[in-house]
Amino acid sequence: MPTRRIFLRNSALAVVGTAAIPGFLTRAAFGAVENGDRNKRLVVIFQRGAADGLNIVVPYAERNYYGMRPSINIPQRSVLDLNGFFGLHPALSAFQPLWQQRHLAIVHAAGSPDTTRSHFDAQDFMETGTPGVKSTDDGWLNRSLHDLPLAAPNTAFRAIALGPSLPRILSGNEPAVAMNNINDFSVGGRSPKPSLAATAFEAMYDHSSDAVLHGTGEETFDAVKTLKAADPGKYQPAPNANYPKGRFGDSLRQLAQLIKANLGVQVAFADIGGWDHHVNEGATEGQLANVLTDFSQSIAAFWNDLGDLGEDTVVVTMSEFGRTARENGNRGTDHGHANVMFVLGGSVQGGKVYGRWPGLDQSQLYEGRDLALTTDFRQVIGEAVARHMGNKNLAEVFPGYDNQPEKFLRYLG
Repeated sequence: MPTRRIFLRNSALAVVGTAAIPGFLTRAAFGAVENGDRNKRLVVIFQRGAADGLNIVVPYAERNYYGMRPSINIPQRSVLDLNGFFGLHPALSAFQPLWQQRHLAIVHAAGSPDTTRSHFDAQDFMETGTPGVKSTDDGWLNRSLHDLPLAAPNTAFRAIALGPSLPRILSGNEPAVAMNNINDFSVGGRSPKPSLAATAFEAMYDHSSDAVLHGTGEETFDAVKTLKAADPGKYQPAPNANYPKGRFGDSLRQLAQLIKANLGVQVAFADIGGWDHHVNEGATEGQLANVLTDFSQSIAAFWNDLGDLGEDTVVVTMSEFGRTARENGNRGTDHGHANVMFVLGGSVQGGKVYGRWPGLDQSQLYEGRDLALTTDFRQVIGEAVARHMGNKNLAEVFPGYDNQPEKFLRYLG
């Protein structure tokens, strides 16, 4: 007999009405509970364009910060204080409750050690997990699945990208699906004009000689049909999950819907652009403030929407590199080096800024212009992969990087 807690966790199934529920969904909904298993999930969010970490998590007690940014600094009176030294940009007010509840942790002066200032190369290096190596064929998020058991039997939704095409980070040997919109994800030939994602998805399984994979495809088609029968356009998030309108909010809303439908999601990826502010970046208001509002409100809504499923979910954010410590002549910032990462989850020891702060004295700046990097992003991600997801084979996930557990930041409980 399923408990009320489990029924609420799987409330997406309750709106199906008279539609027949495939056995796959019934097993996914109740099998894991009966067996005492818990499905761990890792969600990665990429801030494309190189976010300005110094104006996102502001070192307001750093004596050089205000001198370096005379027109775009965040005044101390406006900063949302975290620990007496760092504070959040005021547009990140949606993160405040998560910080206070100790679900949200911050890693400052983090990122890729590669020195490139090219958006394309830097994003590629962070998605492949091999900074400086252009020959890597697959993504680290795909490789992180290699040694993990399936969260649910015969599921092809274990790796999901919210977007029109599969990103570099999820390319590889493990099957993964890109889904731009649940409503447009047609299967079974019923749509007069199937979406590209659906066509590629069907090809992935119809042409597979692997019996297990082919079985996965058949049952996943049933799962998608069930989602469509539930009329996903009328999905109602949790009462305190207020998603902003826009692509990023829609992506996280749909991801929450897929997770709550118990389709066996283990890893997921979403991205948000608009961070490349060379001109008129703004301070408490302006371009950066606008994208930060969308970013934080969407993530906070996603977290609230998951409810108790958040206990088994970790969300990690990253951007290809940071911005220059000094503002430029156009009241913006140029391509820099180290940045800031957010980690959110039920097992996260939040309410703390992790990593070593290098300072903004001229002698401490990278190449005399950027925040120096003190924490490799693979060290942050590696802890989530090993300690949360349970994949201890980090040498395969991040080849060439010495990711020893004793070097973890210990942001997970």
